[in-house]
Amino acid sequence: QVQLVESGGGSVQPGGSLNLSCAASGNIFGVYVMGWYRQAPGKQREVVASITEDLSTNYADSVKGRFTISRDNVKNTVYLQMNSLKPEDTAVYYCNAHILSTTRSAYLELWGQGTLVTVSS
Repeated sequence: QVQLVESGGGSVQPGGSLNLSCAASGNIFGVYVMGWYRQAPGKQREVVASITEDLSTNYADSVKGRFTISRDNVKNTVYLQMNSLKPEDTAVYYCNAHILSTTRSAYLELWGQGTLVTVSS
């Protein structure tokens, strides 16, 4: 089985920083596009950032210049460095990954369990 486990969420003041991590583990052949999404209360889930296996990145306009997505292809881990956090960044953050499992050669789209980021005074 394959799973994504997130960590790094927490509560910070505006202007603060957090670094989220999401590690894929299990019977993995390859990990392709990985990304971060978030869902704030009363809002739809939105993509925050994504990164391909060859390190091409995309960011939502709302986080450009403040967040940085990166990955470690050896550890099968994706990170989201969040700086200059604003109250509107408050949300549950979910990682997402497209994974080829060695089990039955299955191609999977998986989600992490979610980690809460709260930005408030």
